[in-house]
Amino acid sequence: MDLQKHEAQLQRWLDAGYHGEMDWMARHGMMRARPAELLPNTVRVVSVRMNYLPPEAGFAQTLKQPLKAYISRYSLGRDYHKLIRNRLKQLGQRIEKEVGQFGYRPFVDSAPILERPLAEKAGLGWTGKHSLILNSDSGSWFFLGELLIDLPLPVDTPQENQCGKCVACITSCPTGAIIEEGVVDARRCISYLTIEFDGVIPEELREKMGNRIYGCDDCQLVCPFSRNGEITQETDYHCRDNLYQQDLTTLFLWDEATFLKNTEGSAIRRIGHIQWLRNIAIAMGNAPYNEDILEALNSRLALNEILDIHIQWAIKKQHNKYAKNAIDVLPSNTKRLVRIVEKGLPRDA
Repeated sequence: MDLQKHEAQLQRWLDAGYHGEMDWMARHGMMRARPAELLPNTVRVVSVRMNYLPPEAGFAQTLKQPLKAYISRYSLGRDYHKLIRNRLKQLGQRIEKEVGQFGYRPFVDSAPILERPLAEKAGLGWTGKHSLILNSDSGSWFFLGELLIDLPLPVDTPQENQCGKCVACITSCPTGAIIEEGVVDARRCISYLTIEFDGVIPEELREKMGNRIYGCDDCQLVCPFSRNGEITQETDYHCRDNLYQQDLTTLFLWDEATFLKNTEGSAIRRIGHIQWLRNIAIAMGNAPYNEDILEALNSRLALNEILDIHIQWAIKKQHNKYAKNAIDVLPSNTKRLVRIVEKGLPRDA
């Protein structure tokens, strides 16, 4: 449970501002590395994992269709927080039946705790270069949870890091968010931008987001170990039909009531309707020219100032693609003339 060696690394990451606007990452100081401060008398942490990879995940199939919405596979089913927390609570109750009353508390992304170093110490895997926990049998397609206890249980043996010289996750990140081995600058990470960040997404990152409207799995998809990912046995994590491989326009035209209804029990719901529309607007701007997309974008103007910025950008992108398509079908001599005019006529013309 000793995480002291991770404190300096955590502080460097925070000092560099890599946590972006996730103020809660810095709010509790080094408590993240000190579970006993989180729950007094804690002497051990039981770290658990639960596979979430759904059958027929359709990763590449969706990414190759720019008119479809790509949603990170962990969020296409039920929100994992309550499910795993309830299982951990049940585990604590079962232990209590065996040993008598003891102190315990379950956590699933609900407290300031360094869950990945704890999982590594518990032997669940090693920290990959994308900063996620990797397991040779399951890749990184699993959730983590912790049960803090006051029982001095035996400790496990960590696994050896097996990444070797592979840097596939680093070189494949669409926005270059993995700035060095094991270090992610959240401010460039698509998962952060689409989920944790509710402001104006920098223009230079928008095109790189493609059709990803909630999260990003790219660094996991290219990992050799992820190819061995075990399909989850939890049907709650299977893809919901109303979210899986849906057209961008279909999702963009949901009003707030429909959004709340269709994301009930989902992790997606917490970003809210406006941020949902913002993310989709960027994907629509990145899509090929489409009249339905342009009509849908115009129909959502004037709802919200930040949303308008992204919609106007997407409309401009769509208009530019329409103009390019129009030029591309012109005869070659006319096309050449148009391009000369676009660049500017010579002074003696």
